[in-house]
Amino acid sequence: MQTMAVRQLVRPMQMDDIAQVMEIEQQSFPTMWPPTAFKRELEHNRLARYLAAVERRAEALRPRRMEPPPTPAPRTGLGRFLGGLRHVLAGDGALPPPEARQELVVGFVGIWLLVDEAHVVTIAVRDSHRRRGVGELLLIAAIETALRERQSVVTLECRTSNAVALRLYEKYGFQRVGLHRRYYSDNQEDAYILSASGISTPSYQRRFQRLRDEHQQRCGEYELSL
Repeated sequence: MQTMAVRQLVRPMQMDDIAQVMEIEQQSFPTMWPPTAFKRELEHNRLARYLAAVERRAEALRPRRMEPPPTPAPRTGLGRFLGGLRHVLAGDGALPPPEARQELVVGFVGIWLLVDEAHVVTIAVRDSHRRRGVGELLLIAAIETALRERQSVVTLECRTSNAVALRLYEKYGFQRVGLHRRYYSDNQEDAYILSASGISTPSYQRRFQRLRDEHQQRCGEYELSL
């Protein structure tokens, strides 16, 4: 089977993506309620930019020799209940299996463009595609979006226990600038407030380009269509 040269595409989220995006949100944040109102965000939130990482069908069917995805954590009764409600709200009962979809959404990121910063409000990756560089690709896309919107600072929150994500953010120049106590409602965990400043400076641009090149060499070609 012929495969596509571009492994993944990051583009603006579309209405047709919402059912798949809600699948990913439910996998990543099973106890979050209410779910994100993506339709309202796309239609009415002028400050928001939502991006989807998409794997086209030919690439989605391409066999890969990669480590298996992590086993999802057991879902509580509450998680199963909320997951069922999400499926009803998303209207995704008729979704074909992932391998049969023309475009498979493998992750998404949401950015709010505030007065003096671009704030990453959410970032999530499909369970089956973790440890494949998708999260880093979405972070690259978020920073690139901030640059195109002439923002010089990117901020986000991260669980204090999420060592893997913290290492990724620190690699891209994010520093801990504060702490939200009991920020996460599921377990009352604290969140670090992280900030990457001066992203438009020549020194950061050199760092950013080097990291983009390293990601591409490690994970393959991709396209940003922002």
